[in-house]
Amino acid sequence: MAATQFFGERIKRNEDPRLLTGQALFTDDVNLPEMAHVAFVRSPYAHARILEIDSSFAREREGVIAVYTAVDLGDYWQHGPLLVPPPPVKDIVFNERTQVPLAKDKVNYVGEPVVMVVAESRYIAEDAVDEIFVEYDPLPPVVDMEQALADDAPLVHDDLGSNISAHVVQRKGDYESVVGQADHIVKRRLHYDHGIAAAMENRGVVAQWDRRDGRMTIWDTTQAPVFVRNGMAALLGLSENQVRVIAPFIGGGFGPKIMMFYPEEMLVPWAAMQLDRPVKWIEDRSENFVATTHERDQIHEVEAAFASDGRILGIRDVFIHDQGAYAPYGLTVPLNSQCTLLGPYDIQNYYSEFTAVFTNKTIVTPYRGAGRQHGVFVVERLLDIAAKELGIDKAEIRRRNFIPPDAFPYDNVIIYQDFAPLTYDSGNYEPLLDKALQMIEYEKFYDEIQPQVRAEGRHLGLGIVAYVEGTGIGPYEGARVQVQSSGRVSVATGIGTQGQGHFTSFAQIVADQVGVDVKDVDIITGDTDQFHWGAGTFASRGAVVAGNAINEAAKDVRQKILKLAAEMLEAAEEDLELGEGQVQVKGVPDSAIPLGQLAQQANPMRGAVKPGTEPGLESTNYFGPEYGATAVGVHAMIVEVDPDTFQVNILKYVVVHDCGEVINPLILDGQMHGGVAQGIGNAFYEQIIYDEQGQLLTGSFMDYLLPTALDVPHIEIGHEVTPSPLNPLGIKGAGEAGAIPTAPLFAQAVEDALGNPGLEVLSIPLSPDKLWQLAQQVKA
Repeated sequence: MAATQFFGERIKRNEDPRLLTGQALFTDDVNLPEMAHVAFVRSPYAHARILEIDSSFAREREGVIAVYTAVDLGDYWQHGPLLVPPPPVKDIVFNERTQVPLAKDKVNYVGEPVVMVVAESRYIAEDAVDEIFVEYDPLPPVVDMEQALADDAPLVHDDLGSNISAHVVQRKGDYESVVGQADHIVKRRLHYDHGIAAAMENRGVVAQWDRRDGRMTIWDTTQAPVFVRNGMAALLGLSENQVRVIAPFIGGGFGPKIMMFYPEEMLVPWAAMQLDRPVKWIEDRSENFVATTHERDQIHEVEAAFASDGRILGIRDVFIHDQGAYAPYGLTVPLNSQCTLLGPYDIQNYYSEFTAVFTNKTIVTPYRGAGRQHGVFVVERLLDIAAKELGIDKAEIRRRNFIPPDAFPYDNVIIYQDFAPLTYDSGNYEPLLDKALQMIEYEKFYDEIQPQVRAEGRHLGLGIVAYVEGTGIGPYEGARVQVQSSGRVSVATGIGTQGQGHFTSFAQIVADQVGVDVKDVDIITGDTDQFHWGAGTFASRGAVVAGNAINEAAKDVRQKILKLAAEMLEAAEEDLELGEGQVQVKGVPDSAIPLGQLAQQANPMRGAVKPGTEPGLESTNYFGPEYGATAVGVHAMIVEVDPDTFQVNILKYVVVHDCGEVINPLILDGQMHGGVAQGIGNAFYEQIIYDEQGQLLTGSFMDYLLPTALDVPHIEIGHEVTPSPLNPLGIKGAGEAGAIPTAPLFAQAVEDALGNPGLEVLSIPLSPDKLWQLAQQVKA
């Protein structure tokens, strides 16, 4: 029997034929008899009191089934849950304010839902929306996060007395004790501006209430189906086994689809129960710009103390984070920024203080990277500036500050998003830097290429940055693995999938354990009737946490196979081997028993069994890590800047990444490519812009620019492997790594290309006009 190893192989994705042929089910594909459709009246003001709502004309329109305001919801009107409580940090200030299903008395951002219309079609519902008249009393909005802290600033939440959402101070060592010993101080103000996820598929919810069966079925574009089931059951007054949530194929999650409960998510199932008919709402692109959560906006006032050889003695960072109008996701984003600023560097003294503020803008929750970008931008810019001012090579200054490989596990002391001290489990950073320098041809670029092209009047520059990515956080995930009578293997897990390749990578784990082909493993994700428990797909945790749960369940099934086969073949378990969908005595092919036949034998219709026997070749198991695994990487790129138009063209892009053992390098490379594409967008194209009245000025793809296939270069990927000791598979997450370091990489490479010592990029995103303005400032 030929042994086959699937783990670690570049296997094409099992799910792609369904996706490429249009056979995959997305939420908008769900069409049910007598289904009603929803549209919303949304606030045109960033801040206003609601004086009156007149829906009489809309109610009379033919085809309108129902019109609901906040008053009509009765006791169902309530604030959404606080998804992530504040961390256990000493002297923390935290003011909880979460969203409501429909605005009552006051609106707090443009796009906040005020009235829900249910009609026979979306067209009728939209027409009815135009016939609902809401009288507002506009209030001064709070748009700028610094102005939000002024004593005379308008209040987003009148009962709070200020616009402070939270204030957190964390310390490692004693920065003040080393700053006086420093040979060099770098002090800057850095700004990372607003953006959105812009997933290909917008959000959507379909709900069907079966009154006779007492069952609610919800199709939802969510990244956390189990939590949605639990929460909706509580809201609707149902038991959890009465609610089924299905997260089908999802066209991109990126974080905003982990948020719950969105107003629409609360209202559509409620309306289905009220009307006793299926109800659907699908977000359009204009709604997506204002109704789906945003991310990114922070201002950092940072100071770093350096020794003359470039070693970081300490960093002091004080920053402001914009929460938007509500903060249902707690402090995950600014906490990630605070922690990730430390990077892969041995920083012994660190003072970090942030103030999260409420503004009259769309809610802010995690988006791919979830605050890590900001921290990486800050520390990498500090190193770039210090390298220039101290006359040290920019790659070398990073090397000198790396945490040495014998220092792991490395305790960073401060509290991370999993509420435990930030600890790096493992790592070896210099080989990543060396490989990136080799792949980007660092020495050749500076010795030959850049001097030659500058002589020709061209402006090429190279950037190289490092980063860490906290991944694989708890609490847990679970899985059920079952060999069926057909010989196929079924795997069910509670997480959802949004394009990560779970149907393949999870199948590879199981195939190795139970001895079948990867194509004979069926993966079920995101259906709470198939698996009842789980946290969700977020924070680069799917492969680490669910993957190890699946591995543990598959190991249990393997033992059951061997035990039953040993009895049937009258052989010792250690003398058996699994492969090609069967089990046999080693070297005796005539003894082979197909796994399907064995599964039937494990579930007999008649006869006595031994006490303690479990039916079927099936097992359910769970995995939860002690703390998160830390991945690491180095990105490098070469750009050309047109000195007349300041357009930036990426000539070469290199990623060297260490996410522990790799399940499927092909899928991992795809994750990197997608992350880099989003990172390029964040760095040079995408920016959400509000005017001083809180009106969104970039509310379409005419104004909010996304990189196209013409803008994203070929990306070369290299891998190093430092297995994580925190899980049996030795894996770490990789879902956000591509997007995290791109902004400082862009900044460094552009500065290098322009070659002007006085030009510094201190804010992101860049654009040709911003570069032109910087160049003019330097000339002046």
